[in-house]
Amino acid sequence: MTEIQIKRGAPAGLRTAVSLLAFLFSFPGIYLVWRNFTEDSDPLSLIGTKRILTPLWRSVSLAFAVALTTALIGTLLAWLTSRTDLYGRKVWRVILPIPLVFPTFLGAAAFIRTMNPGGLTNRFFSSIGIEQTIEMRGFFGAWLVLTLFCYPYVYLPVAARFRQLPRSLEESARVLGKSPATTFTRVVLPQAGPVIAAGTLIVFLYTISDFGAVQLMRYDTLTRAIFMSQLANQSVALSLSLILLLLAGVIVISERLFSRVTFKMDEALIGEPLEYSLGKWRKPAFFFAAFISVFSIGAPMLAIGDWASDGIFRSTVGGRPLTIDREQVWESAWNTFSISVLAGIAAVLAVLPIAYMVVRYKSRIGTFSHAVVIATFALPGLLVALSMRFWTLRTDWAYDLFNNTKALLIFSYVVRFGSLAMGIVLVAVAAVPKRLHDAGRTLGAQKTSRFMRIDLPLMAPGMGAAAGLVILSTMKELPITLLISPLGFSTLATRIFSSFEDAFVAEAGIMALVLVIISFLLTWFLVIRRAEHL
Repeated sequence: MTEIQIKRGAPAGLRTAVSLLAFLFSFPGIYLVWRNFTEDSDPLSLIGTKRILTPLWRSVSLAFAVALTTALIGTLLAWLTSRTDLYGRKVWRVILPIPLVFPTFLGAAAFIRTMNPGGLTNRFFSSIGIEQTIEMRGFFGAWLVLTLFCYPYVYLPVAARFRQLPRSLEESARVLGKSPATTFTRVVLPQAGPVIAAGTLIVFLYTISDFGAVQLMRYDTLTRAIFMSQLANQSVALSLSLILLLLAGVIVISERLFSRVTFKMDEALIGEPLEYSLGKWRKPAFFFAAFISVFSIGAPMLAIGDWASDGIFRSTVGGRPLTIDREQVWESAWNTFSISVLAGIAAVLAVLPIAYMVVRYKSRIGTFSHAVVIATFALPGLLVALSMRFWTLRTDWAYDLFNNTKALLIFSYVVRFGSLAMGIVLVAVAAVPKRLHDAGRTLGAQKTSRFMRIDLPLMAPGMGAAAGLVILSTMKELPITLLISPLGFSTLATRIFSSFEDAFVAEAGIMALVLVIISFLLTWFLVIRRAEHL
């Protein structure tokens, strides 16, 4: 890391701004906890009841199943593409992260329409005389979809880790007569263990926070139970939200602990990796990678293409009219792009003062505020939206000021995804060399001038990458937009979701195609192209 200037006393204005930002980031979580212990709710009386235990058990069991499966698939694929002579491994390194492009609810919709009655699979079986109906709902459907679209969260960091391991340790094991399998299980796997565990915990958190996939699959987890009860029974919704918040907090704390272990190990381990020959397992390994890619990329793209072509041809050759026109598609696309860009810029501006204080000054306020922002990673989007909705409905001045505006929506996006920008902005601030500040001070430049002419240009690429990551996440976000977006405001994600729920699959396909193209371009530039294992 570039040497940086560290001071002890931060300006009063910066301290005030950072303290206010820490409060704003923590406000949704604080409000949820506070509401649970007021006259509105009595969570203690609901603990142990079926209303709590049933969705809690379903959420945890689904998260465990998805986390375990993604850990196995992600680790195996990372090993094959990073450390073996797999056929076309360079191509697979590019292909395998692509499922990040698809929101989970879109993947769920694609599998439902592909596998369920009337879908492509069953139509194919009927064409060859096989009357076999496949239907995908419930636990199995949610598990399959979330596994196929979440394994990159394990695959990407583990693949990078495998590339970092020195060959000396493995060569020593081979000299001692250890087989490749023994070397992998006793030497390689323990060193990659913290990274695997950290990625698996992220998948666990993602699963318990997911709403779109479980809603379409009709599997009653905590998030679906909260969404279904937030109008009819606020007391139950608040109690379920508290349980989900506590569960997510435990997962994030565990992930942070594993991340610290990983960081310490990365400093000491360097070197070129050792490559293994698959031998007779080379073809099975190739077909395994192809199998995963077909179901995680090919199946949703086939379904989206089928829906979109139906809508496009219907609009040109007649038939049942579409419920949307070209202007509505472009309006939803523009809404998605504009609100995502605003959220990305706002998130970077929100975390920049905190990052600046953490890097430039020794301050407990900065350290605490940084921890608060990172902790919001544990706050599912549904809980952020629920908290903000309940707050505005119960607070007169907030209702008058924020109701039916985009301000509350952007604020919720910033709280939800600010943690994604935090790490990148920290690195960007820390990368500004001390010598440039010294030179500017020698030339008589004031603090503001040094920041605008020295700091900001050097930090701009990192800030742009951070904003891009928030933009990508916001574009695919669903529950926040569903709950607190202004009347008449819809994004591609909400239009796809509502169109599919109403069985307008052609309309959903057209908008899904637009969303996937935009998401792919951003994912390529921000994730795939920058992946260390490439």
